[in-house]
Amino acid sequence: MKKTQKTDPNLVALIAELKRETREGDAAIWRDIAQRLEKPSRNWAEVNLSKLERYANDGDIILVPGKVLGAGKINKNVTIAAYRFSATAAKAIEGAGGKKLTIAELVKENPTGKGVRIMG
Repeated sequence: MKKTQKTDPNLVALIAELKRETREGDAAIWRDIAQRLEKPSRNWAEVNLSKLERYANDGDIILVPGKVLGAGKINKNVTIAAYRFSATAAKAIEGAGGKKLTIAELVKENPTGKGVRIMG
């Protein structure tokens, strides 16, 4: 079976940045996320807002190694980082007073990965 490579240059750069941050900052969470993103995108996490509402607490930092979808409602003030957001999910998160980030922005804000919960 032929092994395929990622073709999206932004994704390849993100994976390399996560691995570099793991080596330099000694934060194993970024290696875990890089390995999840290296898998085929059909195996990536897809998390609905209803799941975030159910399992997240106010003030949490949630990382979704995949896509956040807009099914359900969210009323909590949480910071959510993901590779992608659907338009309805992004609007709902910001409407609830939350914050949405890309994974690269989260790495810059929190290089040690302390307090970050992975969901998905």
